[in-house]
Amino acid sequence: MTRCLDLAELGLGHAAPNPLVGSVIVFNGRIIGEGFHHMYGGPHAEVNAVNAVTDKSLLPRSVLYVNLEPCPHSGKTPPCADLIIKTGIPEVVIGTTDPNPLVSGNGVRKLKQAGVKVTFGVLHGQCVALNRRFFTFHNNKRPHVILKWAQTSDGFIDILREGPGIQQPVWISNEISRMLVHKWRSEEQSILVGTQTALMDNPRLNVREWPGNSPIRMVIDRKLRLSKALNLFDNACPTLVFNELKDTTEDQTQYVRIDFTGSMIETLLRYLYTKDIQSVFVEGGQRLLNSFIMENLWDEARVFIGHKRFEAGISAPVIQHIEPEEYRIREDVLFFFRNK
Repeated sequence: MTRCLDLAELGLGHAAPNPLVGSVIVFNGRIIGEGFHHMYGGPHAEVNAVNAVTDKSLLPRSVLYVNLEPCPHSGKTPPCADLIIKTGIPEVVIGTTDPNPLVSGNGVRKLKQAGVKVTFGVLHGQCVALNRRFFTFHNNKRPHVILKWAQTSDGFIDILREGPGIQQPVWISNEISRMLVHKWRSEEQSILVGTQTALMDNPRLNVREWPGNSPIRMVIDRKLRLSKALNLFDNACPTLVFNELKDTTEDQTQYVRIDFTGSMIETLLRYLYTKDIQSVFVEGGQRLLNSFIMENLWDEARVFIGHKRFEAGISAPVIQHIEPEEYRIREDVLFFFRNK
């Protein structure tokens, strides 16, 4: 099962909105085939594992391991449960059930009805953790929300800016930490900033310092006051602009009108759920980050503490009553919060 998890993780940034799944087939204690779900719309892990077995005559005497329940229904690909039954594999070991209502429990039921021995719950916690985006999406009916910011050693995320117009970011973390952020971006479906961050930092919000796909860029611009000269409007990536004035599409930029009178965060997350967007990476600024924290609509927070001091500026958000994991990245400290 550990090997299944290692394989499944290779699909991060490519498989969504499908889950991360790895599978191995074992004969007499030896792996004879393995595979993972490479990308959305492609063959599932079980299919790739079966196809990797050179001698198919061994399958009726083998055990298939998979970290997520095999699907029992047809989608973009045929049912994996049917494939397992057809090949005569007599035993399946599963990490966790699939929270998708189309699957949940039905894959296990179909296998058992066909006489397949099913063992369930192996490394269950690790299997759920790997697919936490997928589980959050189906269980909470919203995307998995990851907050990220960098703050100085004296607790500021930015200096006090002077003057209007497009400006540039003031870097707090080191270049290795910034490379890690680009890796994280490549693993998520979407990335979000507020109006002030777009205006003051002029970010591209794409993946440049790590191989991988750029996420869907999203910005909140309630009154549509952001300049078209900003990098966000360069048509390099699909971009959503949440506002209260218009619904229209211009090249790769889609303007989405939403209601700002209630909880804007809940409204935005509901919209993303309807579009099958299972994760959102929130990179600022202070007001937007604090909104997610105050409404308790977040799942992870990744906070860099740099060695710089500003003495004055924009105060960093504060997460209370959660003990973070702590990592060192050269002179930076990374705090990793999980909202349980």
